[in-house]
Order: sequence, then structure tokens, then C-alpha cells
Amino acid sequence: MTGDDELLQVEHVIARLIARYPAESPADIEHTVWTIHQRFANGKVRDFVPLLVEKAARRQIADRVTAKTAMGERDDAAPFDGLVS
Repeated sequence: MTGDDELLQVEHVIARLIARYPAESPADIEHTVWTIHQRFANGKVRDFVPLLVEKAARRQIADRVTAKTAMGERDDAAPFDGLVS
């Protein structure tokens, strides 16, 4: 895989993740993907880099979505007044 092919594949990863997580900011998704891609900058075998980037980015974004959902659920809950019924 050439460097241009790899970059094109990473762009496809970004597009797929934006489609998969429409509630997430496209800029945040793009930043996440390129940050993860940088972890592989010194790797000698490049063929699987887009796949590894996609898997790591999907996990990180899903964790972020889950955390936001959990925070939202807590925000909607009634405040705890310390009394037990």
C-alpha cells in the first residue's frame, strides 16, 4: 500500500465513522482518527494501518458516546436528598 492509498483509506474510515455516529461532531471524529493514525507513524508494515486505526477509533468514540449517555442519564435523574423511603 502506498502512502497515498493509506491516506485515502483513512479518509474512508473518517467518513464511515461520521455516518455511524451522527450525534458526534465530525471534527471530533476526524481528530480522533488522525491522532490514532499518528500512533502508527513509525510502523514498517503499513497494509493494516487503516484497519487498526478504524478499530481503535470506533472503540474510543463508542466509549465517549457511552460516557455521554451515562452522564445524560444522571443529569435527568432526581437529585438525591439523602432520605431513604
